[in-house]
This record gives sequence, C-alpha cells and structure tokens, in this order.
Amino acid sequence: MAGVQNQNQDLDIDIAALFASLVRNWVRIVIVAFAAAGLAFLLSSVATRHYQAETRILIETRESIFTRPEQQNDDTAILDEQGVTSQVEVISSTDILTRVARELDLAAIAEFEADGSVSILERLMIIAGMRGDPIELPPEERVLKVFREKLNVYRVEGSRVIVVEFSSEDPRLAAKVPNAIADAYIALQKSAKLQSNADATEWLEPEIADLRAKVKEAEGRVAEFRAQSDLLLGNNNSMLATQQLSELSTELSRVRANRASTEANAASMREALRNGASIDALPDVLSSTLIQRLRENQVQLKADIADLSATLLDNHPRIRALRSQLADLDRQIRSEAEKVLDGMETEAEAARLREKELVSALNQLKAESARVGEQEVELRALEREAAAQRELLESYLSRYREALSRKDRSYLPADARIFSRAIVPGEPYFPKILPITGATLVAVLLLVAVGTLLSELFSGRAMRPTRRFAGEPVQDVVMPQHTPIEPVPTEPTLSEDSSGQDEPQADSVADLDDAMQVPVFTKGQIGIEAAAEKLIATGAARALFVSPEGDEGAASAVMVAREVADAGLRTLLVDLTATAAASYPMLETTRLPGITDLLCSKAQFTDVIHPDHFSDCHVIPAGTADPALAMRAADRLPIIMESLTTAYDLVIVECGPADASGLQRLVGSGTEVLVSVIEENDDAVTTTASELRTGGFENTMLVTPVGYVPPVGPLPGQKSAA
Repeated sequence: MAGVQNQNQDLDIDIAALFASLVRNWVRIVIVAFAAAGLAFLLSSVATRHYQAETRILIETRESIFTRPEQQNDDTAILDEQGVTSQVEVISSTDILTRVARELDLAAIAEFEADGSVSILERLMIIAGMRGDPIELPPEERVLKVFREKLNVYRVEGSRVIVVEFSSEDPRLAAKVPNAIADAYIALQKSAKLQSNADATEWLEPEIADLRAKVKEAEGRVAEFRAQSDLLLGNNNSMLATQQLSELSTELSRVRANRASTEANAASMREALRNGASIDALPDVLSSTLIQRLRENQVQLKADIADLSATLLDNHPRIRALRSQLADLDRQIRSEAEKVLDGMETEAEAARLREKELVSALNQLKAESARVGEQEVELRALEREAAAQRELLESYLSRYREALSRKDRSYLPADARIFSRAIVPGEPYFPKILPITGATLVAVLLLVAVGTLLSELFSGRAMRPTRRFAGEPVQDVVMPQHTPIEPVPTEPTLSEDSSGQDEPQADSVADLDDAMQVPVFTKGQIGIEAAAEKLIATGAARALFVSPEGDEGAASAVMVAREVADAGLRTLLVDLTATAAASYPMLETTRLPGITDLLCSKAQFTDVIHPDHFSDCHVIPAGTADPALAMRAADRLPIIMESLTTAYDLVIVECGPADASGLQRLVGSGTEVLVSVIEENDDAVTTTASELRTGGFENTMLVTPVGYVPPVGPLPGQKSAA
C-alpha cells in the first residue's frame, strides 16, 4: 500500500488561483457591467423628470422694542429646540396642507392622483396586495397622501431655520407649493395671535368690572374702620396717637434736662453764697444786668478811693464816705445774688411741676398708643387687601388697553419670517443620468467580480491542502517500503518495565493496514504510541522533550501529548521553543498569550491555557511577551510547573535543543526526559543523548515520530487527534 488517504483533509484558499479567475473572466465581467450601465442610462433617460424647490423659514420674535408690551411674555419656549421642532409639525399639519391644496387646486392635477387612476404596474401591485387601492380613499385624502409623499419639512440642525422642500414634475408648481405653505403658516401664526388677543380682551373686560367693585368695597372698609377706631393720621402717614407720644416724650426729656440744669446752677450758687466765695464766676450772676451795673459802680468807687488816697489820709471824710458807699455796693450785690438764687429755685420747682404733668400725659398716651397699635394690625390687613385689589386692577387695565389697541390696529406679527423663497428650478434633481450610470457600472462590476470569486471558491478550484508543520504527518502519508526486520532495542520495552512479562511492542500502524511495513530503528528509539504508553504506565507527572534537530523534532511532543490526551488523561503541553514550533500546529496561530506572558505577569493561568484544535489536550503557547524580559523571571518557572503538575495528570514540556543544565529548573518528582529523533544518522541526537546521560539523566528515552500514523479522525466539526 503506497499510502493512507485521510478523509478529513484540511484545505486552505489559494489566493493566487482565486484572483486569477478574475483575469480569466474579465471579458464577461466587463460586458455584463457595461450592459447594466447601458440599461441604467436608458432607463434614467426616459424616466420622468422631477424638480425640487425649497423655502426657508426663520423662527424668531418679530415684536419691535417700540411696540413690545411692558409685560412681555417669555418667548423662549418657541425659540428653543423643542419649540422649533413643534413648528415643523405645525407646518406639515393637515390643516395647512388642506388649505394649500384647495388654494392651488391640486386635485385638478393628474400628478396628485385625485381621480384614483393608476398605471398598469401599480394595478398589478394592487392586485398582488402590495399596495392599497386609491379608489377606496376620498379624493381629498388621496391628494393629501401624494402631497405628503412629495413634501419634506425639516429643521436645520443647530439652528432655528425650517426648510420646506417640495418635488414635482412641474418646475413652477415645485416652487409655488413651498411658498404657499410658508405663507399659509405665517397667516396661521398671525391669526392665532389675533384670536388669542381677542380672547384675552373678552376675558379682561368683565374681570376689570368686577375688580373695580372689589377695589371700591375694600377701600371703603379701610375708611370705615379708620373712623370707627379713631385711627387718625398725622405727619408722615403715621398714627396721631403715636406721633403725639413721640412729641411728648421729646418734650419730657427737654423739661427734665432744663430742671436738672437749673437745680445744678442753684446748688452751685447757694454753696458759693454760704461759703462767702466770689460769685463773679457764676454764669447766672454774670447774666444779671443789675449786678453788672453794681459791679461797675463798685469798680468806679475803688478807682476813686485809690485816686484820693494819693492826696488824702484814710480818715478823710471823703475817703470814708467812698468806703461806706463801697460797702453798700457789696451788700447790694450779695442781695441781688440771693434774689437770682431764689429765682433759680423757683424755676426749678416750676420745671418739676411741668415734668409731673408731662409724665401723667405720657402715661395716658402710652395706653392710647397700645390701643391704636392693636387696631392698626386690622387696619393694615384691610389696607393690604385693598392695595392688592388695586394693583391687580391696574395691571388688568394696562393689559386690556394694550390688547384693545392691538385688536383695533390688527398689529400682531407672527414669530416667524420667510427669508428665502423658492424659485423655479432650472434642472431636475431626479434622475441624475451620469451619477446613476456610473454607480450602476461600479456596483455591477463589484457584484459580478464577487460572484466570480464565490463561484471559483465553491467549485474547489481555488482550494489547496493546508501546509502542515514540518515533521507532523500530512494528510496523505506515503509509507516507505521496508523489508520486515525486527528492531533491536537497546532499552527494555514498556511491557518489560511495567509488568516484567515478555510482550512485543505494539505496532503503531497495524490497525490501519496489515500490509504496511514499519521502518527499522537501530539506535533503540521508540515510537509515539510506545512513548505515550510508557508515560502512562510509569505515572509520570512531567515529560521533558528535547529536540536537538530543531523545530521538526517538536512533532514528537505534540503527538505524544495528543496520544495521552486521547487515552483519557488530563494533558497539558508547554511550548518553550523560541519559534512556537510545538504550539502552532495545535492552535494554528502564534498571537495568543502564553508562558512568556505568564512569566512577565501580563496574564494569568486562565488566559494562557488554550484547547488543542484537534484533540482534548491543552496548550500553553510560547506567548507574545518579550522573551528577554520573560527570562528575567525564570526563577518563577519551577513554581509554575508545580502548579501545572497539580492541575494536570501529565505536563509535557517541549524544550527545543536544550542541554542538561537548562533542564534543571523543569525537573521535579516523576519527571521523564525524552529526546526526539527525526534522522537516525544525525550526530546532534547522539551528542545530546550522551550529554543528558552524563548530566544526570540516565533514563533518557529516544522517541521518533517516523512511521507513526494517527488514527482516522471523527466527523467534520469534531476534534481529531491527528
């Protein structure tokens, strides 16, 4: 038998062959595209021309500052986004559209289908139930339906501008309709304001009449209560009793101050007269005219005595007479001072009497003021009620006069204006012949090209077998013809190591083809199945694979891992190669987080463990992190291996071309070391095996994938061990 054909062959897309089909069929693609473009050009040329025009309306307050009422209502509601959107709905309302349709007599235009006539194609659509029969609708409703289909009213984003667009087969009608809609909207706004103003006038008139009666009644109650309570007003609109109390308090304070001052002056003068002191310094003495004249005479007498003393002796009659007159003047001055004192005491007594009278009057006014205060509370309540009614009446009167003047003059501008009227369009907006033809050409080119590619892809002509990993069995395994020669193993077989019985080693391909021959091994290496059976039988927790021949040797670790996983053990393969030689055939990608990401603490165990696409084995790929940065954390590798050994029955590590010192971090209890062999005559295999045994790994096994054929895979969609 020359080989074994695997039914589950993996295929890949041949991009070159796929796009070569476009080159082979370019004539057909171009012909179809230009034919479709020509048909589009013909249809667009004979299609009915449609013209479109637009009118723009600006929503704004049109009231002038000279005519704006004093109590202007808040118009911000109509100017905000919701207000402008509401005006869009008003413009497209049935009321305005019906008014415009009647004004322009749109029912008489065949374009609006007022008579219910339809084309043959539309009649077929009605029969098929794809469209309603227009005859079932009233003529006015049919006109409005077509009207709405041709009308587009929208708000310009971020502004208060409303655009009214209308399309028609008649260019003049396309310009006339949006202008008529805008005029109808402005008229509707103005009439609505006039109606609102008229309603306000009618409502204010009886309200004002009622308020006038209420104000008169409230003010009458205030006057009546004021008269009954004797609440008379004084200056500054204050109560008379309160004002009198204030004035009397001021007078009492003044009388008390005068009395105190008079008593102080009298006491001072009395003390001076009693002690015989000079009274010249007393103010009241100095203010007495008689005492002042006596003082002047006294001074004159003293001057005369001084003059005569110069020529006469003291006992001279003239001098004695002058001295007698001087003594009389002193007695008169003292007598006058005592009279001034008596006058001051009399004044003080009068002040005390006045004070008593004022205190008595003040007490009476306090009682009266308290009564007035209590009555004033009720008076103020009545005044507030009257003032509120008066203010409301004045406000209503002002509004009524303003509304009445606007009603008489019919001045109520709408809160919108037309700043851009539609003009008769010169060119149709549909159909655009050149853009339609060009778009059809490009679209058909793409569709025909895609159809050609899909046809080539589904026919299988653009498919090719998947390029497998070097050293892994391909889908068509061509087995070399060998003469059956018994292998001469240098190590005991699995059966001798495990049970001690002399049983022959199982042939890995005997179940597939009895005529198939196995190659001859002369260096004692064992096959994939034997290696898997030995690892299972010995209960190994770890299996370290060394590939001295390079990436091709990683196939042994992959196949052994799949064999052990298919046997029912929880198996994990850890790829420590620099080129992801072991994980790529199992995952078909190298862009997954792996052992380097775990060492760099960029991922967790759940992020780096991935399922094999073709077996129940799990894989930790090489990863995407920087290998140099990961090697700085190589001390964490034994801890990671212990954790993985705890979670899995067998952990297989593909180490690549490693030496004995490089395996020390990975060795643990229950560890087996295996060397992958591709070419028997490769000196690197012999050298590596010898170095490992010399480095302390005496039980190193040689494993080869040559001659191993995986079992026939399951149905498509299921995992395969191959």
